[in-house]
Amino acid sequence: MAAFTEIDNPELYFQAKAYTGNGSSSHAITFDNTDTSMQPDLIWGKNRNNAEDNVIFDSVRGGTKRLYSNGNHVEGTNDAINSFDSNGFNLNTYSSLNYNTYTYVAWCWKESTTAGLDIIAYTGTGSVMNVSHNLSAVPGYFLIKNLDVDQAWRVFHQNMTTADPYSNRMVLSENTAQTTSALGLDADPTSSVINIDDGTGCTNDSSERFICYAWAEKQGFSKFGTYQGNGNVDGPTIWTGMRPAYFVTKRADSSNNWAIFDNKRSPSNLADERLRADESGAEGAVDTNEGVDLLSNGVKIRCADAELNGDGGTYVYMAFAEAPFVNSNGAPCNAR
Repeated sequence: MAAFTEIDNPELYFQAKAYTGNGSSSHAITFDNTDTSMQPDLIWGKNRNNAEDNVIFDSVRGGTKRLYSNGNHVEGTNDAINSFDSNGFNLNTYSSLNYNTYTYVAWCWKESTTAGLDIIAYTGTGSVMNVSHNLSAVPGYFLIKNLDVDQAWRVFHQNMTTADPYSNRMVLSENTAQTTSALGLDADPTSSVINIDDGTGCTNDSSERFICYAWAEKQGFSKFGTYQGNGNVDGPTIWTGMRPAYFVTKRADSSNNWAIFDNKRSPSNLADERLRADESGAEGAVDTNEGVDLLSNGVKIRCADAELNGDGGTYVYMAFAEAPFVNSNGAPCNAR
């Protein structure tokens, strides 16, 4: 019998955390499940109740090196994260993560071949080059950002809407549709390398530094797929093989925002509080009693919003698990 999941306990590798800032120079944030310790390597944080940038930090560059998902800016320096701790992280006074009384969410991943995440720092050559990764599988979803020059984030997804999905890209900091222009790839990625093209500042200008976050899909833990919208509040049901903790979707065939949902900001079954990767705006409801249901085995779209479910629209999504639908012992999980 085939395995139900590759990871029985997803909280060892991904956790979302909702918290309130206190403005101190040492604010320890501990993940909710204290029985499961996870030291994060990638932290993406967002102020929920005010217009603040989406900020991204990782353990490869260090906790003082900041990127914005909603901007094309170079890497900045902020006293933001004092440490990546054994079951959380410790914050400094940086307002985008720790202003007194403001509410925040952090989406946190552990770098691991088991969970399919590799954080790769490389230097461009200006010529075709192979960037090695440690996933031992073809990455299904990866982001690349120039650290030294204001250049757009490149987003590649295994289910872009063509017969050759990696010939397309999207931009994390923009709401634009997928396109084939200025791709940055020379060929499809393999189980050992990402093939970078020459002469594009977004992925490979000579002597400039880049960061790549690359994920390989893992059964029962991560899913990078596509769905078709129907323009109805009784929207499509998306099978992921898990109960999602995190779900982000983007319309690929036209301009719409990157919408993010998680299991901590919306603890009931209906996740209706939306943040956007490409905007700095505060958290907002999709509409009254509308949003997405985070089910035991996937996601049910419950709105007619074009950002999530335009009639005939094609969407790509990324999801990470709170629990596999069925664990390795054959026991199913419940909906929330």
